[in-house]
This record gives sequence, C-alpha cells and structure tokens, in this order.
Amino acid sequence: MLELDCCLEFNPARAEEAFFPFLPPRPAVCLIELRGERAEPFLMRTQNLQRRLERLLGQVDPASKRLNLRDFARAIRYRLTGSKFEQTLAYYQLAKKFFPKRYRNLMRLRPPAVLKVNLLNAYPRCCVTRKIPLDQDGTPAGGTYYGPFPSRRAAEAFSERVLDFFKVRRCQIKIRRDPAFPGCIYSEMKMCLAPCFAGCTKAEYDVEVGRLVQFLETSGGSLRTAFGEEREKASEELDFERAAALHKKVEKLDEVLRGKPEITRRIQDLHAVILQRAGEEQTIGVFAVHGGRLAEPFFLCFGEIASQPRSAEQIFRDYLESPAGAANGSLDEHLSLVSRWFFSHPREGEIFFREKDWPYRRILRGCSRLLKASTGESEKDSAAGTAPPEGAT
Repeated sequence: MLELDCCLEFNPARAEEAFFPFLPPRPAVCLIELRGERAEPFLMRTQNLQRRLERLLGQVDPASKRLNLRDFARAIRYRLTGSKFEQTLAYYQLAKKFFPKRYRNLMRLRPPAVLKVNLLNAYPRCCVTRKIPLDQDGTPAGGTYYGPFPSRRAAEAFSERVLDFFKVRRCQIKIRRDPAFPGCIYSEMKMCLAPCFAGCTKAEYDVEVGRLVQFLETSGGSLRTAFGEEREKASEELDFERAAALHKKVEKLDEVLRGKPEITRRIQDLHAVILQRAGEEQTIGVFAVHGGRLAEPFFLCFGEIASQPRSAEQIFRDYLESPAGAANGSLDEHLSLVSRWFFSHPREGEIFFREKDWPYRRILRGCSRLLKASTGESEKDSAAGTAPPEGAT
C-alpha cells in the first residue's frame, strides 16, 4: 500500500514560521487530522502541497467563503507523488482505508464498459456491460469478458463491426424456438442463424458462439488465421473469385482490429506493467497488472543499481514473475483505475503488455525514456526558478 510517509504537527500560532516553510511545493496526497475525537480527517490530492495548505490552513479571511481548517487541524500526513497515476492510486487506497462507505463516490469510480458473451444463456449473445460477476477464486464468471473500452458507445461500435463476421443473435428476446415466430431483420438479411424460429439446431448455434468466444479470446487471431487458410486453399484450387472475397474479408477484419485499443483483450489475459516517474530522482514507479488487477507497486532507483548484485532486468523478472507479487483486490475498481489512466489525454508514463512473455528489453528502454524526460524537466524548472503549477482536486 502507498502509505503516508511524512508527518508534520500543526500549531496555528507558529504556522507561518515553523510549518508552511517546511512544506514542499510538489504534488502529493495529504491527510489533515482534526482535533475532535470524532472528527473525520480531510483527505485531498494536490499538485502543489505548500500552496494548497496555505489556502486551507492560512489566516482566516472573514470576507471569503473558502474552506478553512486552521482552527481545527492538529497535524498533517502526506506522501509526495511523482505522477498522476501514483497519486490516483494512493488516493484510492487511502480513501478506501479511511472512508470505506463512500470512497467510490470520492473517487467517482465507475466500472469500464466491456463486451460479454453470457454462456449461462441457452442461446448466448454478445452485449455491452459494466458488471463482471466473479467466481470464488476471483475470476470472471458466467461467460467471456472482453475489454476495457473507453465508453459504452465505443464498445457497442466495436461489437457491431465484430458481429458482422458471425451469425450470433443480437436481439434481447427470450428464445422459444417457435416456427411461427416472424423473426427479425437480421434473420432476413442472413446475419443470424435465427434460433427464434428454429432456423438452426442448438448444436449449430453453439458452434457459432464458440467461434465468437475464440475470436475474443485470441483478439481476432483465430478468425484471421481461418480466413487466411481458406484463402490459400481457394487459390490452390484456382477458385480466384472465392479467394478474392476472402481477401476482402481479411482486409475488413484487419480494419476492425486496427480500430480497437491496445489494452482491449480478454480480461483474464490483461497482463501489463505501467511505468511512471517517481518523486525521487533517478527512480521509476513500476505498477504491474495481472488479470486486470493492480499488484502492489515497487520503486526502482537506478542510481542504486550499481551497488546491487542483480541487474535491472533481473529485478523486473523477480517482481513480475514472482508469486509474491500476485495481484489482489476488487477487479472492477482496479480495472476502472487502469482504464481511466490508459484513456486519459494526455497520458503520462508507459505501458507494456505481456503476450507470450514480458518484453523486458522494451521495458528497460521505456525506463530510460522516462528518466531522460524527468532529467530534462528538472533542468528546465531549475533554470526557470519556478515550482510546478497547481492543479488541485
């Protein structure tokens, strides 16, 4: 857990000479402890700790309606943060600890939109949802979940384009397999196997659903491979018209897959590592994501690696592949934090996904880029003689 590792007592009589000068003008998460026994602490995050506390704990202006805690505060505890992602994660963990009943409202947490194939239904369909039920072992239950997407609209648009390659139903009616049922426009256009009026057997529909599930589990790789093999076979048989039609399908599929975000994949397969600049010099914050959940981060100081027997790559291997670093916590909350950062504009830091293995060389190059950027900004701030601008929330 990202703890509050700094503490200062607050005395209103000596605040101007013995309190405010000792506050760093840097981004931080801060907890103001109040004097009353039952008084609830005040948790905040800010881009300039010194300036924000001067407003909250400074001299009271009778003409101002701004919140002032000078007469109630007894101490502050804070943690300096080097990135917005670290600040958001620290604020989330602390809000959950101190305000367990309302931390979701404080964070404005909302589960991201994902695609779901509900395999508990006799005739499954693909739909957009924000709810991911879990099994006893903490894995998503009841079907296949694919995401996250930046919005429900983006998820619906992607699912519409994907379902053009499959004849799985899109309606929300209860299937009764009634031959007298008139069907819908999708069955008329031959875009659905029409189980509603017994247009297919249960086994045929299950095969089509299996193709869709495999498509989502492989992020489209299974369907592209199938199209490619059919195209080669048609070419060998000199059926050039069919080969040309399959080639157009491959091009259409590639266009659909290019439009999906890189983070979008089966939730159980969402394994990544997020790199962020830390508050200390020559230090990188490393945040692992395993199955959509955030593991406890660690901070790698490259200035101290020379004195260690292990290389930077070995340190990353020990962290990412060790069972002790397994992720835990609420899946929907962690997925919300990760997707909120990933789809932010501009996005700070870097992310690398595990495919067959972790891309350690690319991860180290990403660390190098972040360290160079951090050094450049520090030199720029020193030359300008200014503190970072405030953007308190």
